[in-house]
Amino acid sequence: MYLRNVVDASKDLAETRSRKKKAERIGGLLSEAAHADRGADRGDTPGADSGVVPARSVSTEIAVLVGLLLGKPRQGRLGVGYAAAFSVDTPPAATSSLTTVDVDDALTQIAALAGSGSQQGRSEALTRLFSRATREEQEFLRRVLTGEVRHGALESLVLDGVAASAGVNGDALRRAAMLTGDVAGTAALAFSGGDEALAAVGLTPLTPVLPMLAQTAKTPADAISAAGHASVEYKLDGIRIQAHRKGDQVAIFTRALNEITDRLPEVVRVMRALPVHTIVLDGEALGLRSNGSPLPFEETMSRVSSETVRDDVPILPFFFDILHVDGRDLLDRPLTERWSELERCVPSGHLVTRTWTEDGEEALSFLERSKAAGHEGILVKGSASTYEAGRRGAKWLKVKPAHTLDLVILAAEWGSGRREGWLSNLHLGARDPESGGFVMLGKTFKGLTDEMLKWQTEQFLSLETRRTKQIVYVRPEVVAEIAFDGIQPSPRYPAGMALRFARVKAYRPDKPADQADTVDTVREIFRRSRGESEVDESNEGESNEGESGTGDS
Repeated sequence: MYLRNVVDASKDLAETRSRKKKAERIGGLLSEAAHADRGADRGDTPGADSGVVPARSVSTEIAVLVGLLLGKPRQGRLGVGYAAAFSVDTPPAATSSLTTVDVDDALTQIAALAGSGSQQGRSEALTRLFSRATREEQEFLRRVLTGEVRHGALESLVLDGVAASAGVNGDALRRAAMLTGDVAGTAALAFSGGDEALAAVGLTPLTPVLPMLAQTAKTPADAISAAGHASVEYKLDGIRIQAHRKGDQVAIFTRALNEITDRLPEVVRVMRALPVHTIVLDGEALGLRSNGSPLPFEETMSRVSSETVRDDVPILPFFFDILHVDGRDLLDRPLTERWSELERCVPSGHLVTRTWTEDGEEALSFLERSKAAGHEGILVKGSASTYEAGRRGAKWLKVKPAHTLDLVILAAEWGSGRREGWLSNLHLGARDPESGGFVMLGKTFKGLTDEMLKWQTEQFLSLETRRTKQIVYVRPEVVAEIAFDGIQPSPRYPAGMALRFARVKAYRPDKPADQADTVDTVREIFRRSRGESEVDESNEGESNEGESGTGDS
C-alpha cells in the first residue's frame, strides 16, 4: 500500500466525529491493504502508478499499517525525538511513491542504530526517507515519529475496523489485543488466522496486557447508580503499574506497557515475597512521606523517572486487582472473587483501601475520607464486574472532584486536522497583582465545542496584538472558567507551576480580566495539595520536580 493512501485516510478520520464512520474508514483501508494486488510476488516491477507494491505478507502489511494509524510503529522506541523529527529539512518529493513497506524498512534501520555515530546515522536515514515523501507525507511521518497522530483513530476504533474487515468476532479480537498488549500484532493475527487463532491467545505472565480503565461519574451517587453494589476504593494519584511474577522473575510495567522493573526495587521485593509461583497484579506505585501520607504525583513520577534509585523517596505498591495466579486466569471472574484471591495472596498493607456498599451517601462519605487522606478521589467498581482489559468498563467509574479557576486567555494556537483553520490551543494566565500583568500556567485545547472554536477564532483575531506562524497573541481581555485536576511544579512557566488536565468549562463574558483569579490563589491551591501551610513556602525549592503524567485509571 502506498503511504499516500494512509495520509488520505488520516485526513478523513480527522474530519469526521462519527465513531461508526471512523471505524468504517479504517476497515476500508485495512481491506484495501489485505486485498491489494501483490504482483511484486510474480516479479513485476512496481511503479508509482502501477498499483503494485513490494512483496510483503498480508499480516505484516496489516501490522505496519495499524502501527502507522495509531502513531505507534511496530519497531517500538526509535530514538527519534521531537527535535530530530522536525529538524529534517529536505525538499519534499514532487510525486508520491513511498509505500508503507518503504517506511517500515526505514524505521527498522533507524531502530537498529546504536552506539557511537547512531545520532548521525538516524539523521541521515530520516533525510533519505523524507526526501522521498511529499509535503503531506512528511508532515504525517513527523507526527508518527513524535506520537502525535491526532486523527481520532483510537485503539478501540482500530479494533472495530479490524473486526469488520477481517470478518472476526469483535469480542474475541479485543480480548486477544488485551492479552497480548499488541494491537498491531493482534490485527495481523486476525487476518492471518481468524477467530481460531484469536481464541488460542491467553494471558502469559511476564507479558503485559492492556489495563482496564474507568469511565467518569460526576458524583458518588451517580457512580453507585451505574455500578450497583460496588467496591468503593481510594483513587491514588500514583503511577499505574502491572506487576508480573513467574518464579523468581519479576517484571513491572506502566499503563503504557513500558517496563520499569529496575526503577522499582521496593515493588520487586514485595512481589518476590508473595506466597505464589506465578501472579499478575494491577495497582498503583505511590511515593510516601515519612508520616505515610502520599507525595504529590510529580514527586512520585520524578523518583520513578530517575535513572538512579533514591532511598529518600520510597515507592510502594498498592494493588486493587488480580488477573492471574498459579496457572489460573481470573479476568472473567467477578470482582468479589478476584478481591478474595487478592486478599489471600497480598498482605493488607499493600492493598488499596476500599469498602463494599450500594449506598450513595456512604460512597460520598468514603470520598471525603479519601480526600482527607491526601488522595484524589474514589473508584466505584461493580461487584460482579469482570476485568475488561483495554476498555473503559461501564461498571468501573471514577469520581475525582475538579478545581476551577477563572483565567485569562493570553494567546491561541492554530489547530490541525479537524480543527484546521480555527484557533484552538489556549494559553492560560492568572492575574499577577504585583506586576499588574498575567502569568502563564499552561495550555489546553480540551472542552471546546465547534461553536466555541468558531466564536473564539473570531474573537481572538479581533484582539490580536502580534503573531508567529503558529500562535496568535491577544489582548488579555477574555476570561474562561478552567477546570483542572491539580497543579504541578513546572520550570517551563514563570510561576514555576502548571495546571494538570486543564479543560475549558465555559467562557465568562460577565467577568472582566481584572477580576480573574490571581497567581497567589493558584499558589495557595498548590500548597494545600502538597500538604503545606503558608509558613512552609520557604522550603518549596527543596521539592523534586518531575514531568507531567496521567496517574489515571
